[in-house]
This record gives sequence, structure tokens and C-alpha cells, in this order.
Amino acid sequence: MTAKGRERGVVMAAAFFAGAGILELALALAAPRPLTFWHLWEALGRGALDFLVAAGLAQRIALSRSVAMIYCIAALTTYMVVLALALGGAPLRFPPSVVVQSLYEVPSCALLLPYLRSREASRIFSRPLL
Repeated sequence: MTAKGRERGVVMAAAFFAGAGILELALALAAPRPLTFWHLWEALGRGALDFLVAAGLAQRIALSRSVAMIYCIAALTTYMVVLALALGGAPLRFPPSVVVQSLYEVPSCALLLPYLRSREASRIFSRPLL
């Protein structure tokens, strides 16, 4: 893979998590319920975690790569279980924010996870020398 391809992978991974942080904040602000301090505080916390992972990926920190892989595996597993429950006819109602997040996260994580697990990514996101 060329250096430009390596950079594209890092940029796309960081952009996904930055977008997830922005989406968290936007969905909290667009929620139909009255916006309270605690709802905003929770959204800021969730968004800040996404931004931290994005910043770590942009700096090529190996721990951030590991967190990103765990995040993607957890997101895909969670949405597969939810989809199985929905197809099984479980009487569940999902808020629109969950639906919007799933439309963003499932395809993104499905594309991002193979890259994060690749040998190329393990060379790019190297562990620091102690």
C-alpha cells in the first residue's frame, strides 16, 4: 500500500469517530424532549469519548486503534442482536436517535473493522518503544 493509501486509512478512521461524536451531540440537541443539563452532559461525554478516539487515531496511537476495534465489534454485535429481535417480532420501540446512529455506525464499522485489523494498520499504529 502506498503512503497516500496509508494516510487515507488513518484519515477515514479518525473521520468516522469525529463524525460519531458530532452525531451524538446533534441527536441530543434534536431530541423532542426538553433539553436538560443532564441530557446535554451525557451527550457531551459520549461525544468526547468519540473525539478522543478520533484524536488518538489521527496521532496513530496503538491504544486508540484497539479501542476503535472494540467499539466496532461491540456496535456490530449490538445492532445484530437488535436486528434479530426486530425480525423475531419482539415488541420493541426504538427512539429515532438509535435508528439514525445505527444507519451511520453499522456500515461504517463494517468497512472500518477489516482495515483496523489489517497488518498495514498494525504497522501504522505501532506501539511506543519503552
